[in-house]
Amino acid sequence: MKKIPTTEAVGQVISHDITRIIPGKVKEVAFPRGHVVREEDIPALLKVGKTNLYVWEENETMIHEDDAAQILFGMMADENMEASDVAEGRINLIAAKDGVFTADKERIFALNLMDEISIAARHHMSPVKKGDMLAGARIIPVAISKERMEAAKQAASGGPLFTLKPYVHKKVGIVTTGSEVYGGLIEDGFTPVLRRKLKDFNTIVMGHFT
Repeated sequence: MKKIPTTEAVGQVISHDITRIIPGKVKEVAFPRGHVVREEDIPALLKVGKTNLYVWEENETMIHEDDAAQILFGMMADENMEASDVAEGRINLIAAKDGVFTADKERIFALNLMDEISIAARHHMSPVKKGDMLAGARIIPVAISKERMEAAKQAASGGPLFTLKPYVHKKVGIVTTGSEVYGGLIEDGFTPVLRRKLKDFNTIVMGHFT
């Protein structure tokens, strides 16, 4: 990459998404990565505060932040997760199924100790629903060295950093104990609560006995 004045950037390729923000109204990508700067773009770029631009130059030793984020996804996700769109070096893991989310805390910690890489996630052993965001990872600079990404792969070796174990369909019977319930002296307040909880875990209540 190289940094050049925006007024001299016509014909150059923008190396990262440029966001336009109007507080409380708009937050959008005004110029996506890969956009070729035109003369008519200059006023709009200056208006969002870009007096200088980073434009992409091919470099065999570096990886663009968005491409590196895709590599991180490959280290993190198992077959029950999906990737969000990549934006400004960030990618999110999305649950493709209901289940239990697990995280390899030691390997995640090792990656977060590395410069230029950041990973955040839900707690280990969290119950999740399809469509929930499970984790997010970001490459902090606009480009990261291939050497650092190779080191990250080594730190993350041994399988996905995160797993999502889908719920197994079960049939359930509920037995409510206690002579006070059996004899009708008090109302059974526990079984309705248990039924509500079981609904979240792909179960069928086959019967209830007191």
